[in-house]
Amino acid sequence: MDETFLLMLSNLLHLHNSLDPSISLLSPSSSSPPPASSPSPSSPSAILSSSSPAPLIFFTLASVLSFLASSSSLKKKDSNNSSNSPTSPSPSSSHFSVSAFRALSTDHIWSLDAPVRDAQWRSLYGLSYPVFTTVVDKLKPFIAASNLSLPSDYAVALVLSRLCHGYSAKAIASRSSLDPYLISKITNMVTRLLATKLYPEFIKIPVSRRRMIETTQGFEELTSLPNICGAIDGSPIKVRGLNLDRNSMNIYKCKYGYDSVLLQVVADHRKIFWDVCVKAPGGADDASHFRDSLLYNRLISGDIVWDKVVNVRGHHVRPYIVGDWCYPLLSFLMTPFSPDGAGTPAQNLFDGMLMKGRSVVVDAIGLLKARWKILQDLNVGLNHAPQTIVACCVLHNLCQIAREPEPEPWKDPDESGPPARVLESEKQFYYFGESLRQTLADDLHQRLSSR
Repeated sequence: MDETFLLMLSNLLHLHNSLDPSISLLSPSSSSPPPASSPSPSSPSAILSSSSPAPLIFFTLASVLSFLASSSSLKKKDSNNSSNSPTSPSPSSSHFSVSAFRALSTDHIWSLDAPVRDAQWRSLYGLSYPVFTTVVDKLKPFIAASNLSLPSDYAVALVLSRLCHGYSAKAIASRSSLDPYLISKITNMVTRLLATKLYPEFIKIPVSRRRMIETTQGFEELTSLPNICGAIDGSPIKVRGLNLDRNSMNIYKCKYGYDSVLLQVVADHRKIFWDVCVKAPGGADDASHFRDSLLYNRLISGDIVWDKVVNVRGHHVRPYIVGDWCYPLLSFLMTPFSPDGAGTPAQNLFDGMLMKGRSVVVDAIGLLKARWKILQDLNVGLNHAPQTIVACCVLHNLCQIAREPEPEPWKDPDESGPPARVLESEKQFYYFGESLRQTLADDLHQRLSSR
């Protein structure tokens, strides 16, 4: 019973005794029982037959107080029930609040088994908890210097959830009770830091001898071709809601019919990117994008010279990358003889093995788009599209280095298009590449035929 009601009832009893002490409401005045024929002093009939108005006043007030007390109790129960009703925030929304994230990341994280913990974090942020903390630790000094009003790890978590699931800024804002403008600002800041501060650490051209040997051996185990150091390919990244003038519409329209920007990557045998370029609209071809890249200019100028040289039938073969027929044949870039298998047996065998090596970069791009679903339909402004794409490539490398589980790759349409033409300035590289390609094909055919 409510304590306030009991106090009121006690006060009323004292008031009644002072008004009419002849009748006891709780017990008889003596210990001896009353005669059976006479009513008990505390019975209802005795109280109602009393000449004093005090008992009637008492019970009237007591009834009113009892009703008020019971009503108050029901209101409290209703209040408790409503707090546990389905109208409370859904779990999916509460995951985006600062308090929910803090509870997940501090209070409970170490009480979970590592596989359960990491599976939960991958479902929310696209990577395991140890990789998440690595990202936060490396970005924290730069985020702290920006005077952001949110905790650094929470800001990174918001951006990763957006990149992982493809959420818009408005969707994240509604779930986290923050302003969409702030979400966009945080996204731009974190992706810029990933694309600039972490890029040099996690996306590197293989220049050290140890890494070059590891990479070329990995490709040789896959293709039986010596000294491959990477595979190159391009992929259009769909960009949502571009407001383009009539002159720009065709520039950004890719061969698959949607507005996009072009991503170019070079991957090693572990599907780790060692070069990333996003400089062309979706309507550009792979060869033009490659020629506009820093990698091409460094290779043409001799700024990049790989020291690992192998001898193949008298040819000094330096490390080279492989691509499909949409790229030009050069001394440092091997492409197939024919896209339709119209070459000699040695050439067709070479083409099959080369395309097997190229499949590494196709799979890497598929993993990239599967892990970071925002790249399937990019919902940031065109000015911020390149840094968002590069940021996802950095995160992809982190996952590959940490040996994160690989999701089912995203499938782009099969490559199509005419072979790339050779520029006049590339002729010397083309002639050397043509001779080298035939030598590699003949050597491969002889080695595999003699087994």
